[in-house]
Amino acid sequence: MTAPIAVALDAPDLPTLSRWAFETSPFVSTLKVGLEVFCRDGAAAVQAARDAAMRAGADHARIFLDLKLHDIPATVAGAASAVRDLHPDYLTVHAAGGPEMIAAAARALPDTRITAVTILTSLDDSVLESIGMRGPSLDAAVRLAVLAVEAGARAIVCSPLEVAAIRAAVSDDITLITPGVRPAGAGVQDQKRVATPESALAAGADLLVIGRPITGAASPGEAARELRDALPAAR
Repeated sequence: MTAPIAVALDAPDLPTLSRWAFETSPFVSTLKVGLEVFCRDGAAAVQAARDAAMRAGADHARIFLDLKLHDIPATVAGAASAVRDLHPDYLTVHAAGGPEMIAAAARALPDTRITAVTILTSLDDSVLESIGMRGPSLDAAVRLAVLAVEAGARAIVCSPLEVAAIRAAVSDDITLITPGVRPAGAGVQDQKRVATPESALAAGADLLVIGRPITGAASPGEAARELRDALPAAR
């Protein structure tokens, strides 16, 4: 059994990424390759994660390509098309890019769940006000989520604090993904709007993004296994 966790493989190099993917993939559903790693290693990062999961016997592992694309529709469509051969299960775009941009990404990758990021978990209401975004963060996240789904997004990224409201506003077939998830007692680092894995799942999240509490452990595989074993009761 695997947990509904996307491990954030924010590794300093490909060998470390491969090791983390190998150790954690038997216990989690998804491997996340983010912007920093992809800018450095490109397609090799996705292939390394996928190959490591296969070696571990975890050929179920989904690939979450977290690039947070945000540009004019034609450019985003071109960028999405450029990663088509990597067959990502999820590809993130910023919901704030607007419905035409989201629709362009969805048309470019019809077999991928285009995943719209609402409000970054590093932002709070005071920052939203300073950049001129109508808040509070809960209202803004719900508004962006509904807009994105109507434009063709099939997954939404939001903080655990907004997931219940978004779950009530979108259909059940939309995957809700929550970063800002920290096990009890773990540090929050640069996150502002956080919750425990158990509370995020109870609120309606489908997939939890967890990075440093797993990859920063002495044994990432053991940390992933412990989280997996702790979660079924929360479901």
